[in-house]
Amino acid sequence: MKNGAFIISLDFELYWGVRDTRSIEAYGDHILGVQKVIPVLLDLFERYNIKATFATVGFLFCSGKDELLESFPTAFPSYHNSLLSPYNGYIKSLGKNETEDPYHFAPSLIRMIMQKEQHEIATHTFSHYYCLEEGQTAEQFQADLVAAKKSAKKIGVEFKSIVFPRNQYHSEYLQICRTEGLTAFRGNEDSWLYNPRSRGDESLVRRALRLLDSYVNISGVHTHFPGVEKELCNIPSSRFLRPYNTRLAIFDGLKLNRIKKQMTSAAAGKQLFHLWFHPHNFGTHLNQNVNFLEQVLIHFQSLQNEKEFASMTMNEVASDYFSSN
Repeated sequence: MKNGAFIISLDFELYWGVRDTRSIEAYGDHILGVQKVIPVLLDLFERYNIKATFATVGFLFCSGKDELLESFPTAFPSYHNSLLSPYNGYIKSLGKNETEDPYHFAPSLIRMIMQKEQHEIATHTFSHYYCLEEGQTAEQFQADLVAAKKSAKKIGVEFKSIVFPRNQYHSEYLQICRTEGLTAFRGNEDSWLYNPRSRGDESLVRRALRLLDSYVNISGVHTHFPGVEKELCNIPSSRFLRPYNTRLAIFDGLKLNRIKKQMTSAAAGKQLFHLWFHPHNFGTHLNQNVNFLEQVLIHFQSLQNEKEFASMTMNEVASDYFSSN
């Protein structure tokens, strides 16, 4: 990492990630589109020699409903808002397996990722666990993480990195991650716009400013050196890759320029640039989203040639950091 690095992490969650905010009727096409998104992304990453970290919800490792029921954690999250928990009757509605229910299961896609050995499969918790929502406890989070590790181990995956759902985390839970053998996490940008908050504490003003920040620089460049928090390597986010939007497409040049400037700054300063998104963000308008991402990767390739800017997984960054310090 002596010349800086480009990190891509993907929050691979299917419908579990939006279950409490969007209906299948309204958003189902995005979720079903992931069946095409994953192979297209893998081909694109191979073409540009990209290493990516796929942070995967533990439920997706299960072959179907029966295995999911058998893999339940020893404790469920006791959110005050019961709609946040998938254990309150929701799982009864699931289909039998991935073929019948591609909204909630994805072992074939996970195996597809595993075949490309340059990528990392990280954890996005077992149940898309919300660490800052009221009512849940540290013990319940640990039970969730243990369940995630067990589901992954069945197909030969050992987690080293974690991406927290909705970027919600605090120091006590980082210590639990270290206890469970993890070494890296994706932190947030160093700005009040991106400080971790529960959904109830989020505001329309912050959301609007984050949207604006994707097009013009109002919060900073957000290139980073890796750091340590609770003995975990913090690999902070630099930019969420917002998906194609027909109403905002006229501004895509600004969005691309914002990202490219950040990447150039990271390469010049021998720092990290960490881009992230969800596969379901590409579930519709796939061609437009892939074409945009390809422009980002072309810029990476030029920085790689000029500045020896590297592509690394989160685990590789952490391993490099701890071996050098």
